[in-house]
Amino acid sequence: MKMISARPKVLDAPDVGLVRISVVEDDSLVREQLIHQLNREAGFTVVSNHRSAEDALEEIPKIAPDVVLMDINLPKMSGIDCVRRLKSELPGTHFIMLTIYEDADVIFKSLLAGAVGYLLKGRSASRAQIIDAVLDAMRGGSPLNSLIARKIVQYFHHQQANSEAEHRLSQREHEVLELLSKGLLYKEIADALGVTIETIRKHCHNIYEKLQVSSRTEAVVKYLGR
Repeated sequence: MKMISARPKVLDAPDVGLVRISVVEDDSLVREQLIHQLNREAGFTVVSNHRSAEDALEEIPKIAPDVVLMDINLPKMSGIDCVRRLKSELPGTHFIMLTIYEDADVIFKSLLAGAVGYLLKGRSASRAQIIDAVLDAMRGGSPLNSLIARKIVQYFHHQQANSEAEHRLSQREHEVLELLSKGLLYKEIADALGVTIETIRKHCHNIYEKLQVSSRTEAVVKYLGR
């Protein structure tokens, strides 16, 4: 890991103060370009840079930067997994993902892991876009496009629908679903609850209807992923 020393700057963004940034990027040219662009900006200072998620996990918690620019596609552990682990240690740090393509699914997974937004890296991102994204994150915003924002809305609508469906289950149906999730057969569930197999089949039919699924596997997946 190469440490970048801070230097005094005249702040252009007094509302956020001096912004301390770490860069995690395995491509040395992209990493050096980012460092150069950020250190040229008054009010920004790059306090560390890292070639791998493993190095970032070891060093960044000691530094506690304000913002981390995190490459998604790192050599071993992915940037998404790295953010998920770092966010639990550094809840006040803002993570912005670096990606080559606007892959909505990958970016969305990054947001679920704790990132606040993303940047297209390399020549795709201008210096102004990088600066704006960092300042936006520091001010509580999220550097996103409309496609990603729509995906977030759809996700939470789906989550809400799942939660409402599960709340419609009776106490007995919850018990049956819990036993289904443990891999028990209908007969074993019937014996455990002191009812007939036909009663368990009826409960399962009701569970499938309420959760809007068509199989035991789908019901268990939805239950375990709630």
